[in-house]
Amino acid sequence: MSTHHVPVAIIGAGLGGLTAARVLHVHGIASAVFEAEASPEARTQGGMLDIHEATGQQALHDAGLHDAFLRIVHEGGQAMRLLGPDGTVRVEEADDGTGGRPEVDRGALRDLLLDSLPAGTIRWGRRVTGARALTDGRHEVAFADGSMVTTDLLIGADGAWSRVRPLVSDARPAYTGISLAETDLVETDVRHPDGAATVGGGFFMALGRERGILAHRESDASLHCYSVLKVDADWLDTIDFSDPAAAKAAVLAHFEGWDEGLRKLIADADTITPRRVHALPVGHRWERVPGVTLLGDAAHLMSPFAGEGANLAMLDGARLALSLATHPDDTEAALSAYEEDLFPRSEETARDSADSLNTMFGVRGLEEMVAFFTSGPAGEQAPA
Repeated sequence: MSTHHVPVAIIGAGLGGLTAARVLHVHGIASAVFEAEASPEARTQGGMLDIHEATGQQALHDAGLHDAFLRIVHEGGQAMRLLGPDGTVRVEEADDGTGGRPEVDRGALRDLLLDSLPAGTIRWGRRVTGARALTDGRHEVAFADGSMVTTDLLIGADGAWSRVRPLVSDARPAYTGISLAETDLVETDVRHPDGAATVGGGFFMALGRERGILAHRESDASLHCYSVLKVDADWLDTIDFSDPAAAKAAVLAHFEGWDEGLRKLIADADTITPRRVHALPVGHRWERVPGVTLLGDAAHLMSPFAGEGANLAMLDGARLALSLATHPDDTEAALSAYEEDLFPRSEETARDSADSLNTMFGVRGLEEMVAFFTSGPAGEQAPA
């Protein structure tokens, strides 16, 4: 069993952890990022993200990567289309290039951050099995391969089911009442032209009857879709997702009476994957614990219906790194300042996210979202 010491250990190479590592590097502070996945190519990184000016884009400015980010933006991705269950377009907005929420492929954004770090920063294939406090604010982290590290500063950027969170909090994510069937339609312009025409060039929502279909057109011309259902937590367990035809039929049963063009986004899908939506309590916070903190979903997991999860994770990473750079000789002062900023900011957004879930998939979800987009206060946060 090997053990070595790193001054700053970041657990998780998601967008938040990588942003923290990058901003630390910009300020001359070395860190090591430990990631469970075996390599950058171990899995696809999900669909499109809209990166907001005040959060994700600010973090990219802090990281010195905003100009490079603009080069990977998906042109036309800020277009939006909202339909009812009958297939009627209720709201449509073009991407005129003036919005503050450009779309980018999550994998391309992750690659941008990965490529900005010194070689050897990421330690791949290091799945955490446990972490414990030592003395003087130091911690020890154990990995599935039998290795261990000790660190002066432990940063939990390891997502919803964080192995670092128990060091500071007993909170665990709870099921929100929403489950998703995540689907992809590939080569849509050739193989699924009807679906491509239905969704359009950017973000798409069809809402009604306390359910919905959300979709993005990806930069590779595929469609990435989510069928959103209010079901019991164990409903997904009743479906055999290894049988795509049966799984699609089970999901389609919840969309009886919907327009056939909308149903084809499920029926014609090339992949289907189940997801449950969990969230930490709104206002999750913890008492200051020496030598350890959290960011991103590890700190404030919320539903995706305010479009802020990735943005907040990146902002968390940047703010944490900047606080450490501002207090080079006092880590505890840096962590206190970071958490004093983190808690109220994440509480506000988590509440917005929970409210968006209830609005979009409530009894009058379609009507309320039409009203939001057509008469909502200027600058108000829209679900995405």
